[in-house]
Formats: sequence, C-alpha cells, structure tokens
Amino acid sequence: MKEYLTSVDEVLQEQKTSAEGITAREAEKRLEQYGKNKLKEGKKISIIQRFLEQLADPMIIILIVAAVISGITAVIEGESFAEVIIIMAVVIINAVLGVVQESKAEKAIEALQEIAAATSKVIRDGKQIEIRSEDLVPGDIIVLEAGDAVPADARIIESASMKIEEAALTGESVPVNKICKLLNLDGSKDIPLGDRKNMCYMGSTVVYGRGKAVVTGTGMDTEMGKIADALSNAIDDETPLQIKLNQLSKILSVLVLVICVVIFAVSLIRAAVTGGGINGEIVLDTFMVAVSLAVAAIPEGLAAVVTIVLSMGVTKMSAKNAVIRKLTAVETLGCTQIICSDKTGTLTQNKMTVVKHAGEDDNRLAMAMALCSDAELGEDGFAVGEPTECALVNDANKLGMPKYDLKEKYPRVGEAPFDSMRKMMSTIHRTDDGGIVQFTKGAPDVVLKLCTKIWKDGREAELDEATREEIVRQNKDMANQALRVLCGAQRTWEDIPETAEPEDLEQDLVFLGLSGMIDPVRPEVKDAVQECREAGIRPIMITGDHKDTAVAIARELGIIENADQAITGAQLDDISDEDLDTKIEQYSVYARVQPEHKVRIVKGWKKKGMIVAMTGDGVNDAPSIKSADIGVGMGITGTDVTKNVADMVLADDNFATIVSAVEEGRRIYDNIRKAIQFLLASNMAEVLSVFFATLLGFVILKPVHLLWINLITDCFPALALGMEKGENDIMKREPRNSRDGIFAGGMGFDIAFQGVLVTILTLTSYFIGHYVESGVFEIAESADGMTMAFLTLSMIEIFHSFNMRSRRGSIFTMKSHNKWLWGAMLLSFVLTTAVIEVPFLANAFSFQPIDFHEYLIAMGLAIVIIPIMEITKAIQRSMGK
Repeated sequence: MKEYLTSVDEVLQEQKTSAEGITAREAEKRLEQYGKNKLKEGKKISIIQRFLEQLADPMIIILIVAAVISGITAVIEGESFAEVIIIMAVVIINAVLGVVQESKAEKAIEALQEIAAATSKVIRDGKQIEIRSEDLVPGDIIVLEAGDAVPADARIIESASMKIEEAALTGESVPVNKICKLLNLDGSKDIPLGDRKNMCYMGSTVVYGRGKAVVTGTGMDTEMGKIADALSNAIDDETPLQIKLNQLSKILSVLVLVICVVIFAVSLIRAAVTGGGINGEIVLDTFMVAVSLAVAAIPEGLAAVVTIVLSMGVTKMSAKNAVIRKLTAVETLGCTQIICSDKTGTLTQNKMTVVKHAGEDDNRLAMAMALCSDAELGEDGFAVGEPTECALVNDANKLGMPKYDLKEKYPRVGEAPFDSMRKMMSTIHRTDDGGIVQFTKGAPDVVLKLCTKIWKDGREAELDEATREEIVRQNKDMANQALRVLCGAQRTWEDIPETAEPEDLEQDLVFLGLSGMIDPVRPEVKDAVQECREAGIRPIMITGDHKDTAVAIARELGIIENADQAITGAQLDDISDEDLDTKIEQYSVYARVQPEHKVRIVKGWKKKGMIVAMTGDGVNDAPSIKSADIGVGMGITGTDVTKNVADMVLADDNFATIVSAVEEGRRIYDNIRKAIQFLLASNMAEVLSVFFATLLGFVILKPVHLLWINLITDCFPALALGMEKGENDIMKREPRNSRDGIFAGGMGFDIAFQGVLVTILTLTSYFIGHYVESGVFEIAESADGMTMAFLTLSMIEIFHSFNMRSRRGSIFTMKSHNKWLWGAMLLSFVLTTAVIEVPFLANAFSFQPIDFHEYLIAMGLAIVIIPIMEITKAIQRSMGK
C-alpha cells in the first residue's frame, strides 16, 4: 500500500499495531518473518580473483604461451631461461599494477549500512525503550527528535514542528516540514518521494522538532534498500579503450597464429626442396623461427605502457583534486559527450544564502530575522542549525550584527515556536532600554495578512492598500527568481506578554520586509559550463529540487535558455521509453526526480550512443553514477556510498575540476594512441625483418634480441610519449566518437608505412654489415650484419619516438619540450650500446664486436627516419588541406 495516501488509522490497522506499539513477543515474531533491518552485503572480490582477471587479457595470455614455449625450447636446446624470465616479469608487473590501481573494493552496500542509525527509540508494550536499529520491525512505533537519524521507512503519526533533511535521498537542500495528515494526489498518478511530507525514510536526519512514526518498511524493503538493490544489479560496462584494446588483442592473436603457421610451413617446404629432407633438428630450428616471429609480433610492453601511462595520468589528476578510482576512467573522460550533474552541492554551494531584501531598513529586517531563529553563529563565523535559519543568521553577520551580540543586546524572554500549520514563529525580546519587542517571521502570504503597519523612516507608519499590493508584487518577483521568501515583522509591548499563545501574539504586526534566499551557484561553475560547450560536451542538470528553482539555476549557468527545456519526474513518468528516445535531446533540466528517473535518463543518453558522465553527492545519485560510463562523486559533501561507486571523486567538490579532468583524459588518450602507433609500427618492422630474412635463408635477429628491443628501446620511449603535453586545441574540438577504432584517422596506414620503412633500413644495415665482414654482397649468415641490424633497429625506434610527438605536425615547430623523451633516448642509447660493447653481455646476446665506422653507419641509417618522416608529414598536411 502507499502509506502516504492512507490515513494514520488505516496504516496502523494495516501494520497490525497501535500508537502504543507492538509487544516484545510480537516484535520477535516479526523479526523472524521480515529479517533484520539491514541491507544485503555486496559480494566481495578477493585479491587473487582480481589478479587472475588481469591475466585474462588475450594479449597477456599470448605472452604466457610464448613464455611456456620459450621455456620448453630452452630445456631442449640447453639454453638460458632469460626470455622466460623477461616475459613473465612483464606479465606479473602489469597484473600487479592493474590490481593496485583498479582495486574496485565494492564498499557501497557497507556504506549504506553505516548510514542507518545504530540505535533507535521505540515504543513497545506501551513503554519507550532503546533498541538496536537492526532489530526494528514493521509496526514498531519510533520516536524521533532533532539530531536523530531515521532508522527505517515510516509513516508519521505525530509531528511537532518536525523538519527532516532528505538531501541524500531526494537532492533537495531545504529540510522538509513533516505532517501526519493524509496527502492528496491533486490529479497526479503518484506523489514524488520529495513531496511525501507524511513519510520519513531511512538515511534521512531530523534537524528540528520531534515526532512519532509507524515503521512501514525495513532492510531491503526501504527506499534505501531499492538503491542498494539497484547498485548490486548494475553492470560495469567496458570503457571505449578497453573495448578497443580487446579488439586489438584479438587481431594480434590471430596475426601471431597465422604468421607462425605460415613461416613454419614455408620453412619446412624450403628445407624439403633445398635441403634434401626434413629431420628433427630442422623441425626444431623452424619451430624456433616461428617463435621468433611470435615474439616479434607481440608488443610485450603495450599492456604495461597503457597501464603506466594511465597511472601517471591518475597521479597528475589527483594533484588537481580529481581522484581516480578506476584507471580506465581516465580515458573515458576524454570522450565524454554528456555530463549529467546533480544540482545541490555540485552546481550550487548546498548552503542557503540570503541574496535579496525588500524593505525600508535592511539592517532591522536582518536583525529581526536572526533573533527570530534558533540557529547560532559557530566559532568559524558560520551559522549552525536548520539551513534556512542559518542563512538568516549569516545574513545578519555579514551586515555586522553577529548573533551573539544581538542576543546580548536583545535577550529572548518568550516565544511561540514554529508550527507548520501557522507557517510562522515569534520570539519576544527585552531591549537595552528596558522595552519589549516581538519579532515574527514566516510565509509572506500569512504574515502580511497580520500586518497593519509598516516600518518606514525609522518608525511605524500605516500600511495602506497600495503599499500592501506592492509588497505582494515584490514577493511574487522574488518567487519567480526561484528564491525562498520569508517575511519579517515586529510588535512592541509595554511589558512581557502574559501569554505566549500564537493567537495573542501574532496580530497587529508591523511589516519589516522580505528576505529572499537561495542555494547559490558555485562561482566557478558558469565558466566550467561554457568550457564544456566549447569542448562539445552537453551539461544536463538532474535534481530533486522544484522545477522553478532548477530552471532559475540552469538559466543562470547557461545550461538552458527557456523553461521548455525542463521537465519534472512526474512528467517523465508519463513518457514511454520509446518516446524518451526521440525526445531526450529536448531536455537539459530534470527536476523533482527520484533515483529510478536518474538511471533512466542516463540509460536514455547511452542508447543514443553517447558517453555519459554522472555527478552527484547523495545516496540517491549512487545507482545512476554506477550506470553511467563514468561516475563522478563529491569528496567533501558526498556520501560514502557515492564515493565508493564512483569512478572519479572530486576532492574539492568543484564542477570545474571535471573540465580539467576531461582535458587530461583527452591528452592521455591522444598520447596512448601515439604510443600504440609507435609500438605497433616497431613490431611490424621486427616481424617483416624476421619474415623476409627467414624466406631468404638467414637469421637477422634472435628471439632474445627482439625481446630486448620490445622491452627497452620500445617501452621507455613509449612511456615518455605518454607524458607529452596536450595540443593547444584539445578543448576546442568535439569529443572523439567512442565507436572509432584504434586505427581511425589514418593510423592504420601510418603504422604500415612506418613499419615497411623501418624494415628497409634494418635490412639495409644487415647487408652492409655482411659486406664489411665478408667483402662480398650475398645473402648469407653474418655476425656483423646481425649486430648492425640490431643497433639500427634499436636506434631507429628511439629516433622515431621523436617523430611520434605529433602525428602530423613537424617536431621542429613544437614549442614544448619532452624531457622524459630525451631521458628515454639517453637511457636506451646507453643500454643498447652496452649490450653490443660490453664483452659478457655481447656474448650472452651472440653479438660480434663491430668497428667504429660500422657503428657510425648503423647510427646514420637510424637517424634517417627523422627527415623521411618530416617529408611524409609535410605531404600529409598538404593533402589534408
């Protein structure tokens, strides 16, 4: 049943209870029937499982297979296990990095449990007792007072000026006045959660007054339970980069198998035709050649490079207050097209603030409002208490009237507390000259009716009809600006009134003015929204607040131009999923929404093929944050639930931080593509060099040489490319299409061209080496040729990494410098030279000492890659124009 549409008596009857509560014996029976008032715990993933998940990547599996084959070969040949050790080191380091950086540790359900109150006051057997909140059952009568956390979903049966803060569930910043009377539908099909004033929900907090309520739902049957269930059922989608890398891994897997089979078959056929037969030794040699090609085809460092580049991006982002919880979130940011943002605390400051006065004396109005409130000024200079009253106290403080000074000057001697039926409160104060003054504040339409005079020119004057109409107009204008308006009034007394009954105090009042307040926008957000638009990103506001407030904030920020672009949750319920698919682009503001609406909106944009980010801080945001491609939680005001399901947490709760994170995500993705292009072009050159050398009947490079090149002269420059600064127009271009493949934009051609070019230079170096060693041009085995080919290929890749700083621009016109790339070049150069020149290393790698002029020739062939690529990029730029 919908308890908020049912009378108190009917709810008590439905729950088989009374205002005196249930008996202890009945509570035991119901506890056994309904279970503990707890949320289901999420399934935890062990460290070992996470480690094994990292090893499930196709490219990693190929590496492991290559290591096994190399190990078997090493045993048969009696050689060292260097290759096996190197490959497995790469595999383990990559897996450990992944586990450390991507430790998901789903704590969302645990955090939801922590939100629930530890103990609760209930009435059982007609007596008030305190029990553990987890022992609450439907039918229990709970007693609520200011400061209490609501332990379960319940129908209110008594309310004495009770206000409950429900921002974590509804997103509305203003506490809700709670009542016990029956609610009316007013023609609607249902009442949104935020408007159910006769209900209270687990996870909310009582901030004012007191009351009683009958428990109607516990554990997973609460609104909080629905959120917990949505979290547990949400599926983590793969990010665009994960999808593309998985596709690349599959392509490389097939490529490796095809190459191995082809070269194995061709080698055996050639041996059979030219060598006079096939024996075990020939089969083993041929098998080793195939392994060499497999090693050459696999970019061993690719997985590690991508992981490390993402990790470095994470470190850089954390310095800018964007804490990344999942590595892949970094690159997902780069292609974000939609940012669905919660309003309260994200776009706004989550702090009600007086922004407008309407009256003859602002100071007297502010003084009256501050004194006629229970909020106090804290030691830090900011008010503590109910948010609306805090705004009034802060307003007076800004005008040089701190509450503690006002209290000393005007001590309170009586009061008529706020009541939701009267919609006002009054306080009585003694003045410093011994007089008595009463201050009243409340809803403008109610207080104004009780006013007969107005404060004007420092004294009381008659309130005529024209002035009254002007006040009504001012109230309407402020309300149209989405301001929450309160009216202030006063009344003087000769002595303390004999009674503090509202009907005696609240009449013949003197109008002081109107105070308009709002939860103001964060000052940096407007510029951030503009940057989003320039970057081709559409900001969407999703809030539990009222439509007029949401529209006013959205207009101020530039999210919408008119109210037609806003829709409420109730209106959204009337739209089918099919209609939403066609209409979703019409709306940029969603007001008065519930958690399921947020998830539906996120999924609606994802159906359009958009990459969606969702920001938020409340528990109500958690399901949609998890459903989005990238969830963004707030670090300061955000709940633990939100932080634990988010991919990224903003340490400063600053919307503008998202924009800088998007920029960083774009930079990182660009750099990862540069690294992938560099690595694949290098590996293609290795494959082609070994392939043609095998067909021609000589060994140009051994598996251990290829591993060394892949892990030393490839990895270090690739990592350095990951540190490249972003291009100047990076936030002026449209987000990349998430469906674009890794090789989009002509990258496939670039890889093929560069691979062939490096192959030609490497083979040329081999033949020159052989000629220097033998004095003749012929196709044959050559120790000098192998050494020179190794040196040329290694150094070509180092020099080529400088070409890759920009895929189309000239490296000689780039204004920035990449010190990491220079460091990588120096390190790779020293290590490569050491392998050739240090005797015991040269012997281990089967290298022949070469003369200085051979060394210079090999280096000269390597550096040629730079002018050739400069000419090529100039032609590409010309063709592009």
